[in-house]
Amino acid sequence: MKKNRRYKWPLKRKIVAILCVTYIVGFSSFLFLFYGPFTGFREFWITSAMTTKSHRYLATYLYSEKYIQEVLAKNSIIEVDEISNPNDISLRKYGTTIYRNEYEKEILQRDADDLYKLINIKGKGYQGFLVAIYDPSRIHIATTSKLGHAGESILTVSKRENAIIAMNAGGFYDPDWNSNGALPHGTVISNGVVVSDYDDAQMGGGFIGFTNDDKLILGNMSKAEAVTVGYRDAIEFGPYLIVNGKRSFIKGNGGWGIAPRTAIGQRKDGIVLFLVINGRIPSSIGADMIDLTDIMERYGAYNAANLDGGSSSELVIEGEIINTPVAGGDKGLRDMSTFWVVK
Repeated sequence: MKKNRRYKWPLKRKIVAILCVTYIVGFSSFLFLFYGPFTGFREFWITSAMTTKSHRYLATYLYSEKYIQEVLAKNSIIEVDEISNPNDISLRKYGTTIYRNEYEKEILQRDADDLYKLINIKGKGYQGFLVAIYDPSRIHIATTSKLGHAGESILTVSKRENAIIAMNAGGFYDPDWNSNGALPHGTVISNGVVVSDYDDAQMGGGFIGFTNDDKLILGNMSKAEAVTVGYRDAIEFGPYLIVNGKRSFIKGNGGWGIAPRTAIGQRKDGIVLFLVINGRIPSSIGADMIDLTDIMERYGAYNAANLDGGSSSELVIEGEIINTPVAGGDKGLRDMSTFWVVK
């Protein structure tokens, strides 16, 4: 009686079979995620792509303009329609050892001569850094020395300005998604002087800046009104996250998707918060507007605003890159036009 022998597939046939199964599983997963019954991933994908300058094709290639607009309408942010009230900010020194919560303790527990404190931030899907700056008079806007012609690396600017801390600030004109960061969006005020004023209809946002009495004022206003307010250092960007202690209304994920993020805020006691969230790396996908608002509110921000993010999110302290930039240039950095610096 003959024994049954198991048929052995040739190696080439095994490889072909594995590739076919992988293709079928991969294609089925693709269809399920991008066109299936659950909209969460789809909305994350579209909003994340549409708020970048260079990767919108990731959404427009897969979906119609009508559907993209429907998704964006479901995910939006309605800012508080107010201008920051400077009278609510009272710069003072804390000597108390009684803290309302763990976050206030992180901010306020320090040595008397500390200029800043670096705090690690971690949440669901993201990781980053919060810097508490105790003397807001040291915070200024710095620009590329080649304003209008070429941007500069944050390391270059930090060194030239003799800055202890440097963080990216506003956006810049980037029509081909590969510009040299020469021309900042909107009005830029540095040391009380308007140093740039490029009007771009596609750029939204209002003024974000410090007055001569070191108070962070957020407000949608004209350049003339901004001069009247008395900004010493300011840029235009947004959206605003918190104004006069009131959160913006965030619908869905806010319409900005998930990405590397940068934000700035100020507490009622005058302490300024710089926030940079890593993104597009395995250990940190990124944050959305809800995440930014939650973090800022948690640490006591009375006024807070989103700044330019994505590949522009960068933080340098004492000459060292603290976060993980993803621009792809030297050390992951890109040349930009405006920066917040702490001298």
